[in-house]
Amino acid sequence: MKTSIVTDPLFQEHQTGAGHPERSERLSMVQRMLEQQSWYSDLQQVKPTAVQPDSIELVHGAEYADKIASACQAGDPWIDTPDVAVSAESFKVASHATGSLLGLVDEVMTEKADNGFALVRPPGHHAEHDTAMGFCIFNSVAIAARHLQKEHGLERVMIIDWDVHHGNGTQHTFEQDPSVLFASLHQFPHYPGTGAASEGGIGEGEGTTINCPMAPGVGDAEYRAAFEEVILPRALSFKPDFILVSAGFDAHEADPLGSINLTDDSYRWMTKVVMNLADHTCDGRVVSVLEGGYDLNALATSVTGHVSTLYTG
Repeated sequence: MKTSIVTDPLFQEHQTGAGHPERSERLSMVQRMLEQQSWYSDLQQVKPTAVQPDSIELVHGAEYADKIASACQAGDPWIDTPDVAVSAESFKVASHATGSLLGLVDEVMTEKADNGFALVRPPGHHAEHDTAMGFCIFNSVAIAARHLQKEHGLERVMIIDWDVHHGNGTQHTFEQDPSVLFASLHQFPHYPGTGAASEGGIGEGEGTTINCPMAPGVGDAEYRAAFEEVILPRALSFKPDFILVSAGFDAHEADPLGSINLTDDSYRWMTKVVMNLADHTCDGRVVSVLEGGYDLNALATSVTGHVSTLYTG
């Protein structure tokens, strides 16, 4: 497999303050573990790039980016809600997080890579049309889906979100759109309060939102059953042209912000399942982006297993 990765010290410059779970050490810990792997030097390193304003507006309101930039320039401590802590460099870092994901999907679409992983922060899947929330500024995975449709002419994109928190921003972006299949496995009830099984899409998008809410305390077996019994049959019927993964690793049994008990093995298993699905539907085209994951060691081991599986197939 030709696997591309985006990672850079730039993404540690988004400072969230003492005690904030979404901290720069998340990336440095993962990076150190990845560099210890014998296969790491075989990965194709993709240079981070900033997203263009017109790409942000594929998902967010026209004035949203200006609001973020102005808040960072003014030295505001947070945007929209106190959990979205920001610093002077946060707008630049968030812009590069989203732009780097778009760069990865371009790599795959131009056959320079088979798949890819964006080791970036801040995360994005909670960001709504004009509101930052849940540590998230720009909804990178949603922007990537629209980018694939606009710039590469794809008809059907699938987004799989296995973060422990429901991707409310992603769901709300696409819940009326039958061209994007959104599937989420997440703890419920839990922040942000959305993601009930009854939320299956609206209007023309009815049936292209799949929520698999998980009760606190469940683990590997329940996630595997949700994939095999619910997500895969719908995905095979949908036949996506590209699969994006909101790869949060906070459903790990060691994570402090969730009560789900996934092991490292589950992340490797889910990655392999998604790759097999992509092989059957879209020539193996898969790109994932880091979302949550707040126990540093669990995050590093889970991401390493995820990237190793992308690389080895």
